[in-house]
Amino acid sequence: MTLTTPLSAFVRDVPDFPKAGILFRDITPLLSHAEAFGEAVEAMAQPVLTLQPTHVLGLESRGFIFGSALAQKLGVGFVPARKPGKLPMPTHKEAYGLEYGSDALEIHTDAFGPGDRVLIVDDVMATGGTAAAAQRLVQKTGAQAVALTVFIELTSLPGREKVEGLPVFSVLRY
Repeated sequence: MTLTTPLSAFVRDVPDFPKAGILFRDITPLLSHAEAFGEAVEAMAQPVLTLQPTHVLGLESRGFIFGSALAQKLGVGFVPARKPGKLPMPTHKEAYGLEYGSDALEIHTDAFGPGDRVLIVDDVMATGGTAAAAQRLVQKTGAQAVALTVFIELTSLPGREKVEGLPVFSVLRY
């Protein structure tokens, strides 16, 4: 069955969240609608099928949702990129700037290795800081980042500029 409602109808705008001046794109309505979520995952998967990733790297935390679904669809492994202190084994760490602050991501040092082809997945790309940090984490392991796919891209922000040489695919653009 094909969804007749556009996927954008399942994204709720929340002004002034998490702080004044930020317009937050809330995907929880999409996640609560099985058919819409399925179509979103399909739309995120289509442009990367020929890239032959061996793994998906999902960025905390909503990137876990899309990333694990994409990994399952693509038949590849899933690796979570977590906030500092959340992983039990030795990690690589990368700091990054956000639209509204700063943070860091970590992956296990043995998450990937030479020859691995990693698809980076998140729900939203804004300033590109999170994606660029993920790209650097992949490089630290000796693996190759093959693309970034996101559900929403905020085109008024310089996200694509931060992920140099990495193809970026997005389903919705605001």
